Amino acid sequence: MATADIQAFLDDLYAQLQPLRQGQLACYIPELAKANPDWFGISVVTLDGRSFDVGDVQQTFTIQSISKVFVYAMALEDYGREKLLKKVGVEPTGDPFNCLIRLDEDSKRPDNPMVNAGAIATTSLITGQDPADRLNRLLAMFERYIGHEVFIDMSTFLSEKATGHRNRAMAHLMLNFGMIDEPLDDALDLYFQQCSVLVNTHDLAVMAATLANRGINPITGTQAVDAAHVRDILGVMYTCGMYNFAGEWAFRVGIPAKSGVSGGILAVVPNQAGIAVFSPPLDSHGNSVRGLKVFEALSQEYGFHLFDLSLGRCRFTAALGEDS
Repeated sequence: MATADIQAFLDDLYAQLQPLRQGQLACYIPELAKANPDWFGISVVTLDGRSFDVGDVQQTFTIQSISKVFVYAMALEDYGREKLLKKVGVEPTGDPFNCLIRLDEDSKRPDNPMVNAGAIATTSLITGQDPADRLNRLLAMFERYIGHEVFIDMSTFLSEKATGHRNRAMAHLMLNFGMIDEPLDDALDLYFQQCSVLVNTHDLAVMAATLANRGINPITGTQAVDAAHVRDILGVMYTCGMYNFAGEWAFRVGIPAKSGVSGGILAVVPNQAGIAVFSPPLDSHGNSVRGLKVFEALSQEYGFHLFDLSLGRCRFTAALGEDS
């Protein structure tokens, strides 16, 4: 009963970490400060559609910065990697995700699409006839990854729009350097809207499993993104997805991931599974405190680190009762 062992491991891990009270809510966005710090969910979805869930996996929350991964994928499909690289780089940075002045000194590009400046530049490139068309394209894209209709939390969108002065400053700086074009308000509204998409922990695990499955949603069979772009997406996630904790994440956990300040973390085990954790209290880097501990434990238990995978040390497939 190997699959029962996986569920038992998750149940035990949840019980160990649920009492943890470290971290703070993201109070600089008023709506996020209303979250219950006790919310905690873990979800694993395999490439054959099996799922292992524990805790508050159906509790909805806004996707926040995890959206950057999927909007970047959309821009890759719209423009291709070389044209997109002219606007947004792929270089990791040790600066905070909301650093105001960090642009490449020579090209004036944002360093990468996982920090706010790069994400705003990426969102500004999404094509469409008008703002409504661009938003509808974006929502349809999320639906392909998740497998059901998605909605924007209007309270969070309006909260971010009203308080997002730092993001506006980044946009004006990039406009000055020719990295984005007018109208700025349209691009910023779409960025705030993408961050306000409602998901739950299980949704995130399905999205991660889709990337693990060469862009094919393992539940619906829908091709959410062309397989040719998945390597680039995972590469940027691996080097840049965990803010200025990315280096230690690569060392300790070792799989492509992206976090968001609402408390979600999504991670991809290539050719194996998608994993998501939701727990709102954050550390000083903006990453979920419980979430980091969950992923470190899973990586150690099942050999998920990419270098374990490359050496044939992954124990997850065997735990599923399949041949290694």
